[in-house]
Parts: sequence; C-alpha cells; structure tokens
Amino acid sequence: MAGPYLGARHALSAILRPISRQHCRQQPRLSNQPQRRLASTTSPTTPVLSRARTILISSTLATSLFAAYYYATDTRASLLHRWLIPPLLRLIFPDAEDAHHAGTAALKALYSLGLHPRERPASPAKEQSQPPLSVTVFGTTLANPIGISAGLDKDAEIPDALFALGAGVVEVGGCTPLPQEGNPRPRVFRVPAVDGMVNRYGLNSRGADAMAARLRERLRRFALSLGLTEREMLDGAVEGAGVPTGSLTPGRLLLVQIAKNKKTDERDVNAVIRDYVHCVTRLAPYADVLVVNVSSPNTPGLRDLQAAEPLARLLSAVVNEAKRTDRKTKPRVMVKVSPDEDDDTQMEGVVQAVWMSGVDGVIVGNTTKRRTGLVPQGVKLNSREQKALIEEGGFSGPAMFDRTLDLVGRYRKMLDSYSLKSAEADNVLAPQKVIFATGGITTGEQALKVLNAGASVAMVYTGLVYGGSGTITRIKNEMREKLAIKAA
Repeated sequence: MAGPYLGARHALSAILRPISRQHCRQQPRLSNQPQRRLASTTSPTTPVLSRARTILISSTLATSLFAAYYYATDTRASLLHRWLIPPLLRLIFPDAEDAHHAGTAALKALYSLGLHPRERPASPAKEQSQPPLSVTVFGTTLANPIGISAGLDKDAEIPDALFALGAGVVEVGGCTPLPQEGNPRPRVFRVPAVDGMVNRYGLNSRGADAMAARLRERLRRFALSLGLTEREMLDGAVEGAGVPTGSLTPGRLLLVQIAKNKKTDERDVNAVIRDYVHCVTRLAPYADVLVVNVSSPNTPGLRDLQAAEPLARLLSAVVNEAKRTDRKTKPRVMVKVSPDEDDDTQMEGVVQAVWMSGVDGVIVGNTTKRRTGLVPQGVKLNSREQKALIEEGGFSGPAMFDRTLDLVGRYRKMLDSYSLKSAEADNVLAPQKVIFATGGITTGEQALKVLNAGASVAMVYTGLVYGGSGTITRIKNEMREKLAIKAA
C-alpha cells in the first residue's frame, strides 16, 4: 500500500514545483513600495529589562543568603539550634562521644570561617529597657552570670566560639600534666527521657604543654591584632580597658581546670601536688581563674583528696604557685567539689581547707555516682536508657538541680561563718569566698534560684548538650523576664 501513495506524492511534487517557481518569478516588486522587515522578537528595551531582571534576581538571592546566614548564626534561632541540631546529632551519632567530637569540630571550623553561632547584641534602646544581668566577680564586672562548665572544651580548642554563645564564664579542661587517654570507649551514655548523661571519660587530656601552647598562640594572635607583644599583654596592657588576660574579651572570664594524672598515686600527696603545680606553671599565664578538680568520679582516689588535711596542702601549693605567675594580674584559684561528699563533716573539711589555703572560691559541684531520685515520677525509660543509667560513671542532667541548690545554700552559710570567725580573730573582714554553681541548671528560673542562694555564677553543661547553641541566650532571656515581672 505504501508504494502507490509514495509514487503519487512524488508525481504531485514534480508538477507543483515548476508552477511555484514560475509564480514567484511573476511577482515583481514595485520600486516605490517600502521594503518590509520581518518583525524582531526582541525590542530595543530588552537589554535594559534583562539587566534589571539580573539585578533583581541577584539582589533577591543575596538577600536570601544573608537572611539564611543571619538566622543560622543567631543563637535566638531556637528552631534550628534547639529543636533541629541536637536531635539530629543524636540520630547521626549513636555514640554520644562521637557527637561531642563532631560538635566541637564543627564549632571550631565555623568560627574560623566567621560562620559560627553567636549572640547578637540587643539595640541600645532595648538593652536599656531590660533588667541588667551584670555581676562583679574577682574584681571583673561580668556581662552576665551564666557560665559553661568544663568538659565541653577539654583541650581549649574553642573558648572563643563558646564565649560567642553569650556566656560570661567559660571553663576549659580538665587538663592533666601529661597526656592520657582516659577510660576505654564507650564511655559516654545518653538518657534522653530525662535529658541526662552518664560519662566516665576519665579525664582524657592532651596534657598541660599542649594546652599551654594553644592558649599562648591565642594570646599572641590577639596581641598582634592590637600591635602589642605577648609580654605587653602579660604586663596588663589591655586590662585597664576591662579586657582580662585570660578571656581576652571584655566582661568575661576564662577558667582553666587542672587535675592529676590517673597513674599518680593519690596516697602520695607530694606526687599529687607536683602534678597540679606543673599544670599551674604551664597554664597560669593564660587563665583568669585556675580550677582545682578534686571531684571527678572517674579518676580512682581523686575524691579522697577532699579530706581537709591533704586538700589544704594541695590548695596551698596551687595558690602559692599561682602567686608566682609571671604576669601583672595573678590568676585566682577555685576548687571544684563533689556533690556526693555532702554530709556536714565532709563539707566543713572542704571549707576549712579553703580558708587555710587562701583559695578564692568553690565550684559546687560535679557529676554524681548516685542513682537514686534521678527519674521523675511518671517518666519511663526504655531498655536502652535503663542500661545507660546504670553504667559506671558520673550522671549529669536536670535531676541534679535540687541537690545543687541545696549544696550552694549550705556552702554559702559555712563559708560566711568562717569569714566571721576570721574577722573576730584578726579584726579584719576577709573578702567573701565566691561560689559558682553547676549541676542540673537548664532554665532562667533555676539560674536565679542558685544565684539567690549565694552563688555568683550559674554554669551549664548537659543543658547545653540537649538545648543546643542557643541555651545561654535562652536562659538569660528567661532571667530578664522573671526579673522584669518581679520589678513590675
């Protein structure tokens, strides 16, 4: 069937082709007839419109990128920093230590690129209308009384990124004199039902020399940015402007926590003292406050040092070495005590050692080895959480708050009582010992409670792990709301 149709089509084409050509030749063009041009698909204004469209698209894209950057780097973005990133890290990293390392590495990389989360200052008008949160500690007027506890930045890799989250105090460490691996993994366990954690890190540390080198380089870079030398910084070149030598940030303090090596026999007090003194010698030039950790539950025998006599010897040695620091303003010294050593006799021993040694304050407390009263009534743990809760190590989380609040009040009374006794004996009123509170603090209301109980600073750790980068900002905003209601 195709053959005849193809043949007819070819024949018809052959007939019409000459006629078409002839018809075309018979259409003369009149000389006075204007030649018509084919209509163009573009107009003379197209380049302008195209350019305007490009500018509009570019501006919209730039604005969108800036808005995304501004939102993603603002600690007030709770949807991202509280409700998205922490659960995502828990999902991606079943091992809590892997999540910890990933978070630290991310903050470090983002800070180097200027893309880190940060607390942006309020407008002058709004700042004036808000209740002030400033507090004076060790002669420094802190921007706010919220701190970040040790353990989050074990090797002083991200102190500036943590300050950017809005904290008035950042504690790095704990640091041991020699590098040590800590306990075998796995050694960190989550209990999400109660926003808790159990850890037995065992003071894993890269050692005092490594931390000192890192902090010294940080100090040198800061000095160079101001056209100063390291020596000028240590001699207090910027302290008159309210910039502490440790934090390098106005209204902030950098705490460096120190501890003994696991292999050092706690029964050999002289060997223990050498460990701590070595850390002081290496790290004191770069710290505003040195924190003597005798409260970790994961280093065998460490809490035995909280007995009055060995603790007094240890703290005296640390204080004396700190006073020899080759720097204009010497670092202060605090001691971090366990929440489990909570009977009156044990606490009296700590307070006595603090006064005998000249230590400036106490951090109350640390993680607990106890497992009673940690799960609120009505909360049920799944099998994995039940297993995590009974793991060996120290527990931290909101369930610790009531114990922390109680200990702060009791230490405040005991420390002040010794102060009065000292004044009666010497006819001189000694400066009040400072208390920092850490353990279970997750809200602005809780922070205000420990401050009203006698603490100068409320510190967070596990709350930051579960609450994300905006935790410090949220707590401070909640504090301002409570204070505003109270003042109204």
